[in-house]
Amino acid sequence: MRIAVDAMGGDNAPATTVAGAVEAARRYGLHVILVGAREALADHPAQHDIAGLPVSVHHASQSVEMDESPANAFRRKKDSSMRVALELAKAGEANAVVSAGNSGAFMAKAMMVLRRLPGVERPAIATLMPSMDGHSLVLDVGANVDCQPLHLVQFAVMGEVYARYVMEIDNPRVGLLANGEESSKGTELTRAAHAMLDEMSMNYLGYVEGRDIFSGDTDVVVTDGFTGNIALKASEGVAKAITAILRKEIQSTFLRKLGYLLARGAFAELKKRVDYREVGGAPLLGINGVAIISHGSSDATAMVNAIKLAADLADKHINIKMMQLLEENSDIHHWATKKEGKFWTTIKDKLIPHKREE
Repeated sequence: MRIAVDAMGGDNAPATTVAGAVEAARRYGLHVILVGAREALADHPAQHDIAGLPVSVHHASQSVEMDESPANAFRRKKDSSMRVALELAKAGEANAVVSAGNSGAFMAKAMMVLRRLPGVERPAIATLMPSMDGHSLVLDVGANVDCQPLHLVQFAVMGEVYARYVMEIDNPRVGLLANGEESSKGTELTRAAHAMLDEMSMNYLGYVEGRDIFSGDTDVVVTDGFTGNIALKASEGVAKAITAILRKEIQSTFLRKLGYLLARGAFAELKKRVDYREVGGAPLLGINGVAIISHGSSDATAMVNAIKLAADLADKHINIKMMQLLEENSDIHHWATKKEGKFWTTIKDKLIPHKREE
């Protein structure tokens, strides 16, 4: 299993990316390919004990800045570390790609280099959010601001497959995010998507509300990228605010400090449950490969988990399973696309090139 890592991507790159890559190689036996300028990476691997570890460096002369325009990076930086990493995956020299760099640029380059899966109109960024029973998967959280009903249906298919084979939930519960559970709620977009999802062969619950993301009653929550990104950023803000409030209140009296000492194990577990580093990154679902978008401020721990997630997705061949489920529901997709003046392209026998023999 070979994972290409954009070593130059992230707020603290390349120090944190190299540290995380080395630890992932040591802990999981993965062959990690650090992609970046050799001169910039020259001293970093030497700072770690990499003797006998499957860690290599692949040169890329350019890097994409965190605040750089994705369009500029797309046009002008043909030899950027993130693009070279994606090209390695396309050529079969890597099974997956991880980047903590500019997410907009990474997504654009991933779509250009790896292309979309047959039958998928829009890829989606999926992320795990903490719930009462573990985690719920929310998608899209930023890839597509404007969506059509068919896009939400495809997000539901991809999310269902991810929950079943990666989260290992036997019969994932799928909900469509709206402003109420009643069928009269929602928008034209959600009502049209709801009608289509209601006919599909999955455990579809119907409309769910924002609180259901965290209640544990839903495994997969589907929405457009605009709404999903707001929900994600709002939840991150709430988690930070609660942490700050608790810290302030605990420090306010001696008895509260004493109580914290008695309950610090529970607080540590809570912190772990809401810590984005434990998730590692967000997969870009719907592309013809495996690409993980990590948080820009990822440290070594987050990178280790992102690399492990990338290896898991590659190992479980979820792209093939997504295409199979899309094909099973192709009658609904055909109806929807034909109605929009398009025609559904069959995905039969169009598996990922290096998986055809399987």
